[in-house]
Amino acid sequence: MSTRPSSYVQRFLLENLDIRGAVVRLEDVWQALQAGRDYPPAVAALLGQLSSVAALITGNLKQAGRLTFQIQGHGPVGLLVVDCNAKLNLRGYARVDAPASGDHLAQLVGDGRLQLTLDVEGLDQPYQSVVPLEGDSIAATFEHYLAQSEQQPAGLWLASDGKRAALLFLQKLPGADEKDIDGWDRAHHLAQTVRPDELLGLDPEALLGRLFAEEDVRLFEARAVIHHWPPDRDKIVGMLQSLGEAQVRTILEEHGEVVVKDDLTNHSYRFDAADIDALFHPPTLH
Repeated sequence: MSTRPSSYVQRFLLENLDIRGAVVRLEDVWQALQAGRDYPPAVAALLGQLSSVAALITGNLKQAGRLTFQIQGHGPVGLLVVDCNAKLNLRGYARVDAPASGDHLAQLVGDGRLQLTLDVEGLDQPYQSVVPLEGDSIAATFEHYLAQSEQQPAGLWLASDGKRAALLFLQKLPGADEKDIDGWDRAHHLAQTVRPDELLGLDPEALLGRLFAEEDVRLFEARAVIHHWPPDRDKIVGMLQSLGEAQVRTILEEHGEVVVKDDLTNHSYRFDAADIDALFHPPTLH
C-alpha cells in the first residue's frame, strides 16, 4: 500500500457482515481551512465535523460531482459552508454573528436547516435538497439524512480539534441480515466505543483492529483530500467591473482602498486607487 496522505478518505468492508464503512482524517487540509480565522473552539469543531462529512459523502457519490453543504440558522453561528468537488478538493468557512456559547448544534446554530447542492456535469441545473437539523449534533443530522436517502441504517462518529478532524462511518448493506442477523447491532455497538482521541490519533489499521478485532476487515486504498484554491485575482477584477466604476469608486472614497474577502477560499484581495484606475481605464498600447 502506498504512503497515506495527510488528509484522506479510506473505505473499508467488514466482509463477513456485509457492512461497509470509511475512516476520514483531515490534517493539513483542516489546518488550511482554519488559517487566520480565529474561530472559537466550539465553532471550529462544528466546521471540522462538517468538513469530514463532506469529504466522506462526496467520495461516496455514485456519479462524480461537486457537493456543497450549507447549514443556516438564527443562532450565534449564522452560516456553515463546506464545498467539495470530485477531486476531493475541499474548502469551507463559518460565519459567527454573535458570541458563541455551548457546544451543541442547536445552541450554536439555533433553528437551522441543512441544504445540500449537487452539481454534476450534464445536469441542466444543480440538484438541491433541504434537510431539517435532526438531533443535537452534526453526526445525528447526517445519520438521519443517510438513513433516509439510502434506506439503510448508518452510524457516524466525529471528532475535531485544532490540528485534526476525523470521522468513522458505518453502514449496513442490504444483504447484511442474511449473513449475520445480529451483525449490524454488534458492529454498531463496537463502533460506539470509539473515543475522540482514537479517531484523531490512530491510523485506520490500528483503529479498526481495536474496534473490530474479531472481524475480517478489508481496507481499500486511501483517497487524498486536498485544499488547493490558489488566489484568482482575475475573478475578483471581473466582479468589480460588473459592479460598475461609480459604485467601486464610492467604496474607494469611503475606505481608502477596496478589499474583497473570498471567505470560501480564505483569500483577501486589495485594490488601491491606482489599481482601480487601471481596472476601469487600462492604459492603451500605441
